[in-house]
Amino acid sequence: MQTKMLGNSDLAITRVGYGAWAIGGTGWEYAWGPQKDDDSLAAIRRSLDLGVNWIDTAAVYGLGHSEEVVARALADWPGKRPSVFTKCGLVWDGRGRLSRKFSAATVRQECEASLARLRVETIDLYQVHWPPENDAELEEGWAELASLKGEGKVRWIGASNFNVEQMERARAISPVTSLQPPYSLVRRGIQEETLPYCQREGIGVIVYAPMASGLLTGAMTRERAASLPADDWRRRSPEFNEPNLTRNLALVERLRAVGKRHNRSAGEAAIAWTLRNPAVTGAIVGARTAAQAEGVMKAAELLLSDTDIVEIEGTAPA
Repeated sequence: MQTKMLGNSDLAITRVGYGAWAIGGTGWEYAWGPQKDDDSLAAIRRSLDLGVNWIDTAAVYGLGHSEEVVARALADWPGKRPSVFTKCGLVWDGRGRLSRKFSAATVRQECEASLARLRVETIDLYQVHWPPENDAELEEGWAELASLKGEGKVRWIGASNFNVEQMERARAISPVTSLQPPYSLVRRGIQEETLPYCQREGIGVIVYAPMASGLLTGAMTRERAASLPADDWRRRSPEFNEPNLTRNLALVERLRAVGKRHNRSAGEAAIAWTLRNPAVTGAIVGARTAAQAEGVMKAAELLLSDTDIVEIEGTAPA
């Protein structure tokens, strides 16, 4: 697979990486419903077979479970070990309730816990998941990330869901290697300010939800959206409900038509659309089974023409 350097790091990452959000399984606030670990292991290994060289997870996915599954998948992996990215800043209490904390103490505790779950001595990219609830913690937490980097517990540090002003504050303390923002045809808010800023300042960008959390895969139907499990967070998402759902399903049909011309799926066309932006280093793509991985992990090979883009975008919201 084609690779691209991630920001100021020495990581040459494939344009598509494996996203481990959904494989955290059920039982937490932003779960995707039930998930079988054997399916998750097969999905990760098939993605690596296809050439993917990085995995993005987080401590909060399944309240630690996603990191444990990733460790299991890599324990006996015979090929070159992929880079593993994880996140801190979303902590949970004994009842599983989440809060955004980014104090020096919680950052260090989370790092040690992630190292143990991942069974590694060093995390390749350690990211703060969300800006903290207590804004004053931003500088404190980022300084602690820099300390962890200096100690060798993490190789590079990045942010997720930060705006430009927050990245500027972090950069005043220590360089920001990467940003992880949401980006898709139905969520383009970062195009105006954030992506140009990152490109100008040499900050890598790994976008999440390029298929809008499954909405743009081509497999999502009105009936399926209505029957999502009760503990699937997407049941509460405006994009999976009216009036947005009808508009989004029309977009999927345009993606399907363009993908068909290239012998590709709607989902691959949606991912390829995000990768056309020169500021984007790579896209995080989830797969819950080996078959799903087969269908999307080579999306970077799809090069969309200007005509394709015009057809895809149609009347989709800017």
